[in-house]
Parts: sequence; structure tokens; C-alpha cells
Amino acid sequence: MYLSRVRVDLNGLSRESLFEIMEGGAYAAHQLLWQLFPGHEGARPFLFRQEMEEGDASQSKVPKGLPLFYVLSDREPAARQGLLDVQCKLFEPSLSAGDQLAFRLRANPTVARRVEGAKHSPRSDVLMAAKKPFPPGQRTSEECVQAMDQAARDWLKTRAGSSGFRLVADPEVGGYRQHALSKSGRRDAIQFSSVDYEGLLEVTDPGKLVETLATGLGRAKAFGCGLLLVRRP
Repeated sequence: MYLSRVRVDLNGLSRESLFEIMEGGAYAAHQLLWQLFPGHEGARPFLFRQEMEEGDASQSKVPKGLPLFYVLSDREPAARQGLLDVQCKLFEPSLSAGDQLAFRLRANPTVARRVEGAKHSPRSDVLMAAKKPFPPGQRTSEECVQAMDQAARDWLKTRAGSSGFRLVADPEVGGYRQHALSKSGRRDAIQFSSVDYEGLLEVTDPGKLVETLATGLGRAKAFGCGLLLVRRP
């Protein structure tokens, strides 16, 4: 695997793409990052996460506010002169059961719910499901927010064991956002939600965790969710 930091030369973008990327448009980012893998056909070979640069122009670093992508891929990405600058390293984690790692994750927390007579089980946003029982006037209350946060934590806890780790403590959750993405050829917008997690995990199954790192966690992976970033604390 290869882990890369990818910066975008905004001068190389069309006006439309520029606005979408700066606003965190996941579909535009997905299309842009495909250009790192010219000639590839078949399934998407990468996971990604978009952030904003935290540099300081006064110290000759990249100015704050510019888009930055973390990309994990099964092949080495190719920089695009005048558009995509890539800092890449081979990612071969050596893990043992009991190792503790700091992690960050942007995920799409959903669960399938059974509907009588339906061929497929529709998926439900776990945070919206936690919010729904509260009357409209209480949906911004501290109690409601705590219920939504706990639903997000519970979603991750239920997936940890099968993903090769356990949570050492309740992770921090935040950045809940609902997305509606327009796509050519589709009448309806693609809708999904995302939540940011940060915390400490313990490795329980090294092989399974490496597999999780490679394949991602949860859904909406094509739109910037699922990439589990880990480091030694």
C-alpha cells in the first residue's frame, strides 16, 4: 500500500471544480484524485480523506485554507504537473496484538433496517435515527446532541471487533455533516452523511486491522469516507 499527501494547484482547476473542491465537494474530489492513476481500469484503487491545509504562510509554508488530501492506494500514484503534487511513502504497517494506536476516521454511519415485503433493506443514518424521537423543539438540546454522539460511538464500537481492534476509550466525535451530491446522468442527488472520529484503539487482530486499513470502514468510500488513519501515540 501507499500513503500519500496530495495538494492541489488551484490554478489548474476549472472555475466549477474550484468551487466544488473548496466547498468540500466529495464527488469533484473523487474525480480529481482518479487522475493520480492514469490508465487504471476497474475498481477504484484508493481511499481518501479531504482536509484543509494548516500551514502558515508567514513561515514559508503552504498557506492555510488550501485543500489537502490523504490518499491510501494499492499502487503508487502519479503526480500531475500543474495540478496534483504528491508526497508518497510505502505503507507497510507492522502490528502486534495489544499495540495501541491513535486514530482518525471520517465515516458514514448507517445501518440496514428491515422493511416488510421489501426486497432490499434500506439504510438509515444512525444519528438521524437517534434524533428522530425528540420533539422538533428539543432537537438542538444537549440531551439530543448527546444521544446522537452516543449513536455514532455505538456504530463504531459494533464494527471494531470484526475490524481487528477495540476502542480503548470513547472516541471524540464531531463534524457531522449531511451531503447531497449532484452527478451527471442522475435525476436525484446522492445523499449521505459523515462523522469525524478521533481516539485511541488497541489492536486485537493485526491481519484483520491491516485489511480494514486497506479496504476502509463503512460506506460512502468513493466520497471521502472510510479511510482509517493510524499512528503510534
